[in-house]
Amino acid sequence: MIRRIIKIDEDRCIGCGLCAEACHEGAIAMVDGKAKLMREDYCDGLGDCLPACPTGAITFEEREAPAYDEAAVLRAKQKQHGSCAKESGEDAAVPHTLPCGCPGTQAKAIARNANSEGKKDENASEGCCHGSGTAESQLSQWPVQIKLVPTRAPYFNGANLLIAADCTAYAYGNFHRDFIRNRITLIGCPKLDSGDYAEKLTEIIAQNDIKSVTIVRMEVPCCGGIEQAAKRAMMASGKFLPWQVVTITTDGRIKE
Repeated sequence: MIRRIIKIDEDRCIGCGLCAEACHEGAIAMVDGKAKLMREDYCDGLGDCLPACPTGAITFEEREAPAYDEAAVLRAKQKQHGSCAKESGEDAAVPHTLPCGCPGTQAKAIARNANSEGKKDENASEGCCHGSGTAESQLSQWPVQIKLVPTRAPYFNGANLLIAADCTAYAYGNFHRDFIRNRITLIGCPKLDSGDYAEKLTEIIAQNDIKSVTIVRMEVPCCGGIEQAAKRAMMASGKFLPWQVVTITTDGRIKE
């Protein structure tokens, strides 16, 4: 029969697994780092996977395909749950849908104490890891990679956005306290990542209630790519937002 079914462009797929997680029928799986339509009869043609894809690698097409088999989908879900429940000791009779793909890419907000800056030993010096003090993470969402983060998420509403080159967190000792705290964090490396961040960042800024943008980059020339992408995104979004650029030196200081 001719019907609507998804089509996956492997060249545009970055292997994030978000589409597989969004597919409630289990039609999509990750194979060798790429999303694959494993069972055409499991695809209902509704396209829950389309908005989950950060690169637009999934589209609809009209073609010859077997009919959607809802009964087969339900049997597969029950079998999957029964197998996992047996291993975990859960009740296999309770319906449960397991996510597919890489579970580490599932978008989530992380609750933090707004007044928490980390526990610190009274004898430990500022910015130092010696002593018995433990610095607490200030990260408030996951994932953080620009290419993996969804363009729409509840944690973007009213957010102060941090767009940072990934090396900055290693170079600057108080990165969590001074930059990640009270911000939504997006990181990337313009030299190592393929493609331009500007389009994705434009969608995030345009589609959400972003309050401000802070760009943190290294002083090395190749890091200018992330600064320029962020600036182009703010311009393309049509919004006028307060923004700043902070440059970190290779020896871990904020450049004046």
